[in-house]
Amino acid sequence: MKKTFTDQLGRTIEIDFPPRRIISLVPSQTELLAYLGLEEETVGITKFCVLPEAWYRAKTRIGGTKQLNLQKIGALQPGLIIGNKEENDKAQIEALAQQYPVWLSDVKTLEEALEMISSIGALAGREEKAGELAGKIRENFDALARELAGRRRRRAAYFIWREPYYAVGADTFIHDMLLRAGFDNVFAHKTRYPEVSMEELAEASPEAILLSSEPYPFKAQHREEFRRACPIAATNFVDGQLFSWYGSRLLHSPGYFRKVRERLNEAYRTL
Repeated sequence: MKKTFTDQLGRTIEIDFPPRRIISLVPSQTELLAYLGLEEETVGITKFCVLPEAWYRAKTRIGGTKQLNLQKIGALQPGLIIGNKEENDKAQIEALAQQYPVWLSDVKTLEEALEMISSIGALAGREEKAGELAGKIRENFDALARELAGRRRRRAAYFIWREPYYAVGADTFIHDMLLRAGFDNVFAHKTRYPEVSMEELAEASPEAILLSSEPYPFKAQHREEFRRACPIAATNFVDGQLFSWYGSRLLHSPGYFRKVRERLNEAYRTL
């Protein structure tokens, strides 16, 4: 039967429900589809959709998140394409939407992530399981918030790229995760992902510098660059998936944030 849905951009799509041939254009949403038990229905993913590993090996890869192979997508004859406003290229999404139902997420906060999870559950005929997942994620974050209430918050800078250096500003999902992890973002006065010089970093004087594992894979040899700019800041490598993936991986983020805070507190005791 035909059914109508509205995505997080307010766009309306009509699909044959439940959808049988789904293509996911975003890694975190691919993992969510797997969590919801949609292995048979999902026929295509991007080359960056590395989890679950079995899907990465077996599913048809239709290019990168911003460089989709439209011919491969067409060959799969999708009944539903699930993408994201930020992670996918607007022109390619518009081209796909002329031929197929394309549902887009727009996630900058935990609340919007929970809305996305519930919406995709309804879209794919997995409403109950998605609701249970969203409820558990909310419960875990609420518990973390209670633990952090009244505790000292550290000023932090979160970097996603080098040469040039890009940090996380406001109006991003990572910014919201930083706040919920008990950090104050020193670049909250900037938007999106600003380019930041080492001089600007020194002036911002963060207590903690968080180097993400993705999209740029920061390694131990990069730590000295930040130590020279901010010798009294504790520099820590963090799992980018647990700060930026807004699907089922959020189940594990609050527990991971506790560990990050513990490592930074220990680093401060030894500085």
